[in-house]
Amino acid sequence: MEGGERERRSVRRMVLTVRPEQAGQKVDALLRRELHLSGTVIRRAKWLEDGILLDGERVFVSRRVEAGQVLSVRVSDPEIRSGVVPVPGPLDIVYEDEDILILNKAPGVLVHPGGGHFEDSIGNYLMDYYRRRGIEADFHPVHRLDKGTSGLLAVAKHPHAQERLKGQLHTPDFRRIYLAVCLGRPSPEEGTVDAPIGRSETSILAREVRPDGQPSRTRYRTLSSRGGASLLQLELETGRTHQIRVHMAHIGCPLAGDHLYGEEDRALIGRPALHSWRLELIQPVTGERLRAEAPLPPDMAGLLARLGLVPEDALWEGR
Repeated sequence: MEGGERERRSVRRMVLTVRPEQAGQKVDALLRRELHLSGTVIRRAKWLEDGILLDGERVFVSRRVEAGQVLSVRVSDPEIRSGVVPVPGPLDIVYEDEDILILNKAPGVLVHPGGGHFEDSIGNYLMDYYRRRGIEADFHPVHRLDKGTSGLLAVAKHPHAQERLKGQLHTPDFRRIYLAVCLGRPSPEEGTVDAPIGRSETSILAREVRPDGQPSRTRYRTLSSRGGASLLQLELETGRTHQIRVHMAHIGCPLAGDHLYGEEDRALIGRPALHSWRLELIQPVTGERLRAEAPLPPDMAGLLARLGLVPEDALWEGR
């Protein structure tokens, strides 16, 4: 990358003006206590020419500060280390600020490059988006969605935001709520599936409920049932691979279209009928609580209509 292009990139810095009661403290203490930076992020910034500045001048983290001075630290990525190749592609951005994005992923798209898809993943499209917008950022996914799953996905723009958001996972601060169509009717209609999940001994892809698996909990609520199918609202308390799909199959209600844990029926839908509908999280720098929702994609909306599971407005009344 040419120097001029690098200079035009948008650099993310976190800034703190030293208050009187903070005078005399070391830079390292302020970075950790006030800006909540981890030791890893601080060590990385220390080696950058403009990584840690006090009144615009580079300083050691042992430096003691004075009231009114301005401390700033560069948290965005000066180098791209992920190896993800920028490739133009569609991105549905639901929310964006200096630290994070929330995307609405289409079904059939991988989040990470791999498995023969090294140029058509969310990572590829996002790196191209950063390049075109002049945003200094590498690929920092916070969680993942299966290839067939549609809906909301949180991505951080820098390592600090990624660390903070990953720390929220599996806590009430980071809520992932899904909509799914299953075959059958859960009994009871509302409850929690608490069943450990581990790798299947008969498949390199599949997971299964097994005593020696990792603790796994999924809350569910039946929104509508008709003709041997049900519309469910589900919330993850843990984040195991294929968790919702495994748990629903475990209670005898596999997802429609799930060839791995149920029966593939392309007359119904060509992928597991699972949609990441609502995402709630704490913005990793400002502390603001964010909430986003993504409408059902056409294939799942059409499936509901064909099955007659729910009138058009009943889903939103069931929040």
